[in-house]
Amino acid sequence: MKSKQYAVLGLGVFGSTVATTLAQYNCEVIAIDIDESCVERIADEVTKAVVADTTDIEQLRALGLDDIDVAIIAIGTHLEESVLTTMNVKDLGVPYVIAKAKNKQFSKILEKVGADRVIRAEKDMGIKVAKSLLRKNIVDLVELDKDYSFVEINAPVEWIGKSVQDLDIRKAFHMNVIGVKDSTDNMTLNIGANYIVKNGDRFLVIGKTVELERFDYFIK
Repeated sequence: MKSKQYAVLGLGVFGSTVATTLAQYNCEVIAIDIDESCVERIADEVTKAVVADTTDIEQLRALGLDDIDVAIIAIGTHLEESVLTTMNVKDLGVPYVIAKAKNKQFSKILEKVGADRVIRAEKDMGIKVAKSLLRKNIVDLVELDKDYSFVEINAPVEWIGKSVQDLDIRKAFHMNVIGVKDSTDNMTLNIGANYIVKNGDRFLVIGKTVELERFDYFIK
């Protein structure tokens, strides 16, 4: 399977972090900014770093953005540039566009001009930090998309000594169990219905984010 190609347009702190993190996971990343110093700063860390005006569709076309799978528009503080850049990458046929916005008004405008997902970086991070402080059983949470997440949860006290079948986790808690780690970090995938939950077990599950957070809030 062909790996996805990413373009990050705007290389401030947010954009640079996204670009270099994707590159660290061996993703093909083209990083673009009109500021040469921003481009030079991460040139050695991404597949390609280019000085270009993201509001000029012909410059983006020349860079091959019509072959990109995902574009991240990280120009959150300048609405006109962000809007024009978003419209350009959509016009070039990029199938999935993520745009950063500094406020709710910017978010609505970017959604209207074609952004598939809008991120309000500071607000989103604030929410994530607050939720992480409130977690009781969730060890780690990775959002798969806007609705679903993959999480690692500590087995609640009331699960210990019971079988997966008796707990009926999928029906009772709206989670799909992928596997389990024991207290020594050994992982078992596709556990059977007769598996008995032990103290120290951590379950790897997939489910709707809102359901997983509700579970964590109400479970002891």
